[in-house]
Amino acid sequence: MSTAPTTSRRLPDITVPGWTQSLADGAPGLALVRIERARARTAGWEPVHGLAVAMTREPVHAHPEVTNLFQGAPAVAYALHTAGHPAYRTALATLDHSIAALIRLRLDAAYRRIGDGQLPQAREYDLINGLTGFGTYLMHRHHDHDLLREILAYLVRLTQPVHVRGETLPGWWATGSPDRRQSPRWDGGHSGLGMAHGISGPLTLLSAAMRRRVIVNGHRDAIHTMCAWLDRWQQGQARQPWWPEVIDRHEMRTGTLSLIGPHRPSWCYGTPGITRAQQLAAIAVDDPARARTAEQALAGCLTDERQLAHLTDAGLCHGWAGLVHTARRAAIDADTSELVTAADAAAKRMRQYLRDHGTPAGDGLLEGAAGIALVGTARYVDGSAAWPRWDTCLLVS
Repeated sequence: MSTAPTTSRRLPDITVPGWTQSLADGAPGLALVRIERARARTAGWEPVHGLAVAMTREPVHAHPEVTNLFQGAPAVAYALHTAGHPAYRTALATLDHSIAALIRLRLDAAYRRIGDGQLPQAREYDLINGLTGFGTYLMHRHHDHDLLREILAYLVRLTQPVHVRGETLPGWWATGSPDRRQSPRWDGGHSGLGMAHGISGPLTLLSAAMRRRVIVNGHRDAIHTMCAWLDRWQQGQARQPWWPEVIDRHEMRTGTLSLIGPHRPSWCYGTPGITRAQQLAAIAVDDPARARTAEQALAGCLTDERQLAHLTDAGLCHGWAGLVHTARRAAIDADTSELVTAADAAAKRMRQYLRDHGTPAGDGLLEGAAGIALVGTARYVDGSAAWPRWDTCLLVS
């Protein structure tokens, strides 16, 4: 039985605000499914063209406060570039100018903040909202680019510690709460460890760029600094370690966690994304021991019933599809078949989950049927892809 749900059995609600320009849950993410089908010749390009028209019918958002990899101009351009179709060259050239201007504004704001001696918000640098996401788009679109190197230099700068009222904090220590809800726990800020909103995203972008020989001053040291931070907060047993999703100021000061066990094994915040980030970092800096440790940790996660019990949906962001896809991408780079076996077992459980619970109500990439469909039909092979990969936005490939 295929793991891929159909995404054509329901009509998308194009009246939802932002749907036409949302990679996470709108037309650009749905277009990725249509693109893969067109490439596989199981469908034509007409559905892709229809979504491209929907994405560009109205002015594409390019405001620095609301635009990121998953929303607005970068999201639309990401999907159009993934298609690799000549019909989109003119639109992409126009979008490139807007995205470059956005990145310069975001970088200028970040360096002003640094110059003022202030701590960042996570949305300044993370994958979903921040400069890591913009860098991911540039790598997807151009392989190498002057602005990509500027983003990498900024991420290197982010690893320099900051001193606040007698305390030394990592440069990525973020103000406020991780979920934008006020709580006394977050009065002293936080540090996320995961791929979507934490330090694993910047770490993976730096590592992916180094593997492509796109390197800036301090690059290797920055990777080591971020890996050391993840090492500091590793919990659990040697073969089944886990990491907290977020660290608060009290935990930072005491070095102890309030959490007594692992969270769900999600791509976005959990062990899968964190271990894949460390594996890619280890490959980038030629550290086979770290790579093997990361691979063992991911295999342990895939077989740890405590962690698997926390999975309550099939989606790509924080469900079964994200776990399976991350593990299968990691298995390509692993030296042993352990991850392949564990990922296959997880995929079997994902199929059972889909049979028992059905696909999500939405069609989106991160939390809906589109992401599950892409994972269900993905080909996991070694070597570079002939076309831009749909999952570059997840930083796992």
